[in-house]
Amino acid sequence: MTEVTRRNLLVLPFAAWIAEAADAGETPIPFADEAKFDPAKPRLPWHKHGAWITPTEEFFWVGHYGYPDVDIASWKLEIGGLVNRPAAFSLDDLRKRKAREVPVTMECSGNPPIGGLVGNSKWKGTPLAPLLKEAGVRPEAIEAVFFAADSGTEKIRGGEYKQNFARSLPAREAMRDDILLCYEMNGAPLEKNHGAPVRLIVPGWYGVAWVKWLTRIELHDRAFLSRFMGRDYVTIRGEPKGDSVLWRETSVGRMNLKSVPARVARRADGAYRVYGAAWSDGTPIRLVEVSVDGGAWKAAQIEKQSGGPYNWSFWIWDWKDASPGEHTVSSRAIDSKGKIQPAPDDPSIKLKKTYWEANQQAVRKITIPA
Repeated sequence: MTEVTRRNLLVLPFAAWIAEAADAGETPIPFADEAKFDPAKPRLPWHKHGAWITPTEEFFWVGHYGYPDVDIASWKLEIGGLVNRPAAFSLDDLRKRKAREVPVTMECSGNPPIGGLVGNSKWKGTPLAPLLKEAGVRPEAIEAVFFAADSGTEKIRGGEYKQNFARSLPAREAMRDDILLCYEMNGAPLEKNHGAPVRLIVPGWYGVAWVKWLTRIELHDRAFLSRFMGRDYVTIRGEPKGDSVLWRETSVGRMNLKSVPARVARRADGAYRVYGAAWSDGTPIRLVEVSVDGGAWKAAQIEKQSGGPYNWSFWIWDWKDASPGEHTVSSRAIDSKGKIQPAPDDPSIKLKKTYWEANQQAVRKITIPA
């Protein structure tokens, strides 16, 4: 059996914790609010999850205008708009360029507090920034817009218009060296539902920015406001101002700080242990704390982050005084800038009227047997 001490527990990978747990004869105790998923739609099964890299078959996918069949042989990625040298690249062209493979956590902006629309996978592709530099982005360009192959008809002010799914990034953000034009996931070519042949990888941003079935990149000199930037994927949030409320609408962008209690297990010695995960927009996570039945917050032990700042971290907390009966278990993450994952009644959450960007503390229910 793997010996786990207070020192090496901080650096031991979560998969090893799970192996150690099996050796220790742990018995999982299910949460009462364990999510029920449609087996036809992959979701992360928190109650049994223990892999740092999410298997592709458990990684969620979302389509906005369906799931297009893209002819890889004729596929091209165009770069145009406010550039000096427009260009087009085949999949072979991209594969011949310098490649990077990085593990990055992606979360859907519509993921509930304990939903399965999140995962951490290895993504391989070529960096976007060199292609933009070769194209010669003009100084007046302020946004890079990414168009996909899927399309639908939108009704706008009495007219009907065929539009492709598209999202934009600030031009300076698109020039980051860690944004990839991705063609492989977990060591295999991208599958259709994950955006084959090429999708965008934007570490630290919600999954809606990771445009799938990518076909064209345009540089613009004004804000891009398609349905999925200005009308959908918009968070409506209120802030009390005296006797009135100031309402704000913001487009979904960077990921919020979040943690989730994933599973509870009874150990052979009768003690209980809580396992969980935490992630952010890339800002280092300094601390994860756990509260039982709304009581005092107690520090969990965090796995050392691996593979860069955009991966989730796993954590454990030994529940030494668990008593039989019904309980609630919550966790909160705190990052290196002092930001704290909000409680459900926090002012920043209380008047949020849309389900996008749900990063409130999850209050999970569990029954400890007598």
